[in-house]
Amino acid sequence: MTRRTERLNHLIQVEISDLLRKHINDPRLNGLISITGVDISKDLKNATILVSALGDSHDREEIIKGFNSASGFLRRELAHRLNIRVTPELNFKFDDSIEKGVELVTMIEQVMEDDRKAERDVHKRNIKHK
Repeated sequence: MTRRTERLNHLIQVEISDLLRKHINDPRLNGLISITGVDISKDLKNATILVSALGDSHDREEIIKGFNSASGFLRRELAHRLNIRVTPELNFKFDDSIEKGVELVTMIEQVMEDDRKAERDVHKRNIKHK
């Protein structure tokens, strides 16, 4: 990835986040929604926008539908805010990496608790045998 595409990815992420916060009134896009990343194609014609939110799979579908509905507005606003020759088509994709991270931390904590419990049980048995 070139420095230019990295910079453009970041700019698009910041601008869409700002537009989401200040100018989008779609009820499907209310709540804890984050733009977690942007991946623009090499030809700069398409951008995949990674979206994260807390909720179930039905909520995710509605969120993506909300973004698809707002994509024309978002694209026009990006064209005004960014000084680029071609404004990319916006494709929205749900990013579940945060949820997977939370699940992983929960699993690690459970294993650690199981290990502590096993140690306590061994310690109790050792005391009984003395």
